[in-house]
Amino acid sequence: MGPGSELTVAARGHGHSLQGQAQAHRGVVINMESLNMPKIYFHTGNFPFVDVSGGELWINILHESLKYGLAPKSWTDYLHLTVGGTLSNAGISGQAFRHGPQISNVHQLEVVTGTGEVVNCSDHQNADLFHGVLGGLGQFGIITRARISLEPAPKKVKWIRVLYSDFSTFSIDQEKLISAENTFDYIEGLVIMNRTGILNNWRLSFNPQDPVQASQFKSDGGTLFCLELAKNFNPESIEAINQEIESLLSQLSYIQSTLFMSEVSYVEFLDRVHSSELKLRSKGLWEIPHPWLNLLVPKSKIHEFAQEVFGNILTDTSNGPVLVYPVNKSKWDNRSSVVLPEGDIMYLVAFLTQAVPSSAGTNSLEYILNQNQRILDFCQGAQLGVKQYLPHYTRQEEWQAHFGPRWEVFARRKSDYDPLAILAPGQRIFQNAISYL
Repeated sequence: MGPGSELTVAARGHGHSLQGQAQAHRGVVINMESLNMPKIYFHTGNFPFVDVSGGELWINILHESLKYGLAPKSWTDYLHLTVGGTLSNAGISGQAFRHGPQISNVHQLEVVTGTGEVVNCSDHQNADLFHGVLGGLGQFGIITRARISLEPAPKKVKWIRVLYSDFSTFSIDQEKLISAENTFDYIEGLVIMNRTGILNNWRLSFNPQDPVQASQFKSDGGTLFCLELAKNFNPESIEAINQEIESLLSQLSYIQSTLFMSEVSYVEFLDRVHSSELKLRSKGLWEIPHPWLNLLVPKSKIHEFAQEVFGNILTDTSNGPVLVYPVNKSKWDNRSSVVLPEGDIMYLVAFLTQAVPSSAGTNSLEYILNQNQRILDFCQGAQLGVKQYLPHYTRQEEWQAHFGPRWEVFARRKSDYDPLAILAPGQRIFQNAISYL
């Protein structure tokens, strides 16, 4: 293999990358789940951690960690993803406002670079590679092992949902919660459009705080915003937790009749999306296109974004959930490769759509892709300073615009660690061997 070689290599985790990014045309695709040896290793001292293969699934780490009364601090909403896959992007869920993304909770990595070297790296050893690989989209090396920070795990979770009819009030409450010292352990939000009987659907898993008031609530198919919260606890502290939740909720301005609660195990809460997956699989609606669009929107522009996107471009949310919630940027390490918008607080807005292959209507792949492009065009035209999370571009010029002033460091790292541009060709960032000047 030399500069003239066209061989490329892509790492494939559990197969959730977008737009064929985990593929390598006429190249080699490594099934990372086949690399899950040796077994998971735990250190249970004052600063506990777990040492795992890059091909290990987060759901397996959860189950194994709980045997020691421990668990990772930061999660994704869906746990059937590989460690290497989420760490190559960021790994965001409702805990990120407090703990940062998953890449902010890693002590050490073992990486195979594009030059074939096996390198152990951390904040103190080969730090440039360590920070580059975290959120590096697989461009500098394949994560073969990772050492992940742990904390004591709770046994139970109070899971709460409330509704808002006004985005401004909804966002004010979200920002209040993520900025408070004493708050919930998980804070997310959902946009709900043109849906009737929402609370009746919630009754399958949640209990209304006031059944009479809840039965009188009418959604009328308009646009609503759901604040989803969770508070972790152990059974012996249930009374104190109930008082704490009551105090926190009393400071919020949600529609009072829409307060619903559920009490579930920690595992049941964290693995909540898997139950939806099983239902979709049973209907043949899982192995279909998922043209997702994930955006990071600066707090200063979220109202302008919401007014146009939730007010005009998006007409309903029947094609999949639309998440919207703020995170504190101070919890992210700016030395990683992830590109973030300006400001201290940013919103993750995730359009998690699924397309019906045979459809020609509003749930067709063409319609959803066009809708995604309308959203992106608006963001660019209005100069909102939005950045894509799980980014997808087809030309290097677009990638350069995405990285902005950070492009130089990104390109230099590519030259250092994968000069022949062997790794992750599906991202379409670098087409040929790199000569960094």
